[in-house]
Amino acid sequence: MAGHRMDRTTEDIHRELTDIFRALKDPRVAGIISIVRCEVTSDLSVAKVYISSINGLASAKTAVEGLKSASGFIRHELSTRLHLRHTPALRFVADDSIAHSADISALLNQIKREEEG
Repeated sequence: MAGHRMDRTTEDIHRELTDIFRALKDPRVAGIISIVRCEVTSDLSVAKVYISSINGLASAKTAVEGLKSASGFIRHELSTRLHLRHTPALRFVADDSIAHSADISALLNQIKREEEG
């Protein structure tokens, strides 16, 4: 039962953070960024949020800096949207999985074109 509640809470945090990110005005966070995954500790004290950008790891790191500076606002918004006893502290981590996936897709498309032609 506790595992199901944690999964549901993690998904709620993921969903609300995605919506909050859209409302941010920081130019460092602008562009195509995505939450790859969200890990919440069992006591709901810390949420580790992995951020990726289509433009690569450098863009994701810039977005993480913007998110760190807005973390107080983001945590406040999260607490008003989710009615938890304690809102977890947010830790943002840059990840390059979207850019890596795009590179793999481009390589596969290139191989496919070479085989056809």
